[in-house]
Amino acid sequence: MAYRTILLAYDGSSDGRHVLLEGADLAKGLGAKTHLLAVITGKTGAAMAQSLTAANPMEQTQFFNSTIDDGVKFFKSRGIEVEGHVARGEPAEEIASLAKQITADLVVVGHRPHSALSRWWSTPTCVSLLDQLDCSVLVSRQEGETARAGS
Repeated sequence: MAYRTILLAYDGSSDGRHVLLEGADLAKGLGAKTHLLAVITGKTGAAMAQSLTAANPMEQTQFFNSTIDDGVKFFKSRGIEVEGHVARGEPAEEIASLAKQITADLVVVGHRPHSALSRWWSTPTCVSLLDQLDCSVLVSRQEGETARAGS
C-alpha cells in the first residue's frame, strides 16, 4: 500500500522526538503529506514534565502550539509537506477524528513504557483507537526501549 497521507501523534516530550525523526524519514521516502498532531489532556506527559497542569490551560496551549510549530519547521526544512494541529480532548478520539478528516493512510504513534504516553496506548484506549481508525498504525519505539523498561 502507498502511504500518501501520514498523521503523526506527538506528545511534545524530548523522548517523543523519535516519532518525529522516524516520521520524517518515512514521509520523505514516500513523498507523503504529513500532519503533526499534539493532543492536550489533563494527563499529557510533556505537560507534566513541563509542570503545566490542567490548572494552566493557557500555558499548555502555548507549549503545544510551540511544540507543533517547531515540528512543522523541522519537516519543512527537510522538504516535507506538513501541517500542524493541536487539539484538546482524549488522545484516541482526537487522533481518530483527525485521521478521518484528512483521510490518513497511516497513523504513527510513539510508545514509552511506563510513561504518560503509554497509559493512553494501553487497553481500553488502545483498542478504542484501533477500532476507530480505517488505516494502518505504526507504533514507533526507540532503540533499546525494552531494555530500559525492564530496569
